[in-house]
Amino acid sequence: MQGEVFTLTRGSSPLLLSQPHAGLDVPVSIERRLTEAAKTLPDTDWHIDRLYKPMAEEMDATVLTARFSRYVIDLNRDPKGVSLYPGQSVTELCPTTLFDDSKLYLDGLEPDEEEIEIRRGVFWQPYHDALTEEIERIKAQHGYVLLYDCHSIRSVIPRFFDGRLPTLNIGTGDGSAADTALTDTVENIAAASPYSHALNGRFKGGYITRHYGSPAENVQALQMELTQADYMQEEPPFAYLQEKAAALQPTLRKILDSLLDYGRNRIAK
Repeated sequence: MQGEVFTLTRGSSPLLLSQPHAGLDVPVSIERRLTEAAKTLPDTDWHIDRLYKPMAEEMDATVLTARFSRYVIDLNRDPKGVSLYPGQSVTELCPTTLFDDSKLYLDGLEPDEEEIEIRRGVFWQPYHDALTEEIERIKAQHGYVLLYDCHSIRSVIPRFFDGRLPTLNIGTGDGSAADTALTDTVENIAAASPYSHALNGRFKGGYITRHYGSPAENVQALQMELTQADYMQEEPPFAYLQEKAAALQPTLRKILDSLLDYGRNRIAK
């Protein structure tokens, strides 16, 4: 299924993969105002859809993927612009800086409040309407939903964190978005993997995880922020590295399997 601002592949399992930062499209009216550095879209969650595609197909998951760049509007931010991490450096609902803190727009061409409101209606709302609809559909079918928000980021970004970020960054809104038992299972898989990990560290889950995750209503939500160095080149041309990706995928597959197992064994009962 194709939407104007997203692609949606419906599956029959209770697993729902959200990919809000995978989009590469930028309307010409916005692109011509961007700096040359911004036009390369360096802060994209590059290839995240490709990385998860084999698992999504095997598990018959529903996959919702943004078509437009996070530079148009950030689908994982509060629509009112409320900060997810008060007191820490964050990018806005409609970003005006790159992750390296350089300018995203040419001088004087940043969006004003009227334009931000238009973008919210055109790009942000349809994605969240689709996400809400899929959560309701899956819950009606299975009685519960396993929402997994797929993300990735460069491994070193001094603006946001010191040193190199762990490979597997699990976020559940400090426990508000997923049951402790489920979170413990996922963390145990991460700890037993060849990769470093963190639970509710620098990345605790964005708006999607925190807003839609509700264990009391049988909606388990978890964000996974991956370091891009473990499956791709972090600098242009941002190439997908097949061998590294293939090495990472078994760990991700175990994590997704654990979500499905948890749903079958605990929630469905």
